[in-house]
Amino acid sequence: MAARNTAGPGDGDRDHGRDQDRGHDRETPVPQRLLAVATRLFAERGYDRTSVQEIVEAAGVTKGALYHYFGSKDDLLHEVYARMLRLQQQRLDAVAGSGAPVEERLRAAAADVVVTTIENLDDAMIFFRSMHQLSPEKYKQVRAERRRYHERFRALVEEGMAAGVFATATPADLVVDYYFGSVHHLSTWYRTDGPLTPHQVADHLADLLLRSLRP
Repeated sequence: MAARNTAGPGDGDRDHGRDQDRGHDRETPVPQRLLAVATRLFAERGYDRTSVQEIVEAAGVTKGALYHYFGSKDDLLHEVYARMLRLQQQRLDAVAGSGAPVEERLRAAAADVVVTTIENLDDAMIFFRSMHQLSPEKYKQVRAERRRYHERFRALVEEGMAAGVFATATPADLVVDYYFGSVHHLSTWYRTDGPLTPHQVADHLADLLLRSLRP
């Protein structure tokens, strides 16, 4: 499946350039404008090769404005990922807390994390490429936020195992780690101009997960 959406020569440039103008809309609130520009520049050049000066110039603001909303470039990198994780956590909490059968809830959660990752692909790619450059404090914070998400997802697997709906041969921790390995890998191969839509990829991966758990 990965090969079918793999980029050809020049595809990455087209992907990275698709949002070039969104940071120049002066009607956009300053924090959102800074994040949009930072996301584009981090994706195009890399976090370590993008300066604060380049971000503020592209956003049309001063350094003082940036530091008013974000204490540092490090804070911008953290927020690029944190905004996606907040969205995913909210959606997972809603799905997990519904009254649907556990198999339906797990499948919905598994599909949703794929779709939201693809819809925020630059954010995911930037973070996994640059997370090691976060300050120790921010890195620890992000790991805690990700752990909360994974634990809520794992609780669905464990619930299904306890109810006899899912097989128990493979530990729930390993099931979750294996699935999220596939999710985190999306940023390395998925391209929006490929033949598979986000929902098609989500359906395939969620189906694989559920089939692996059947008794």
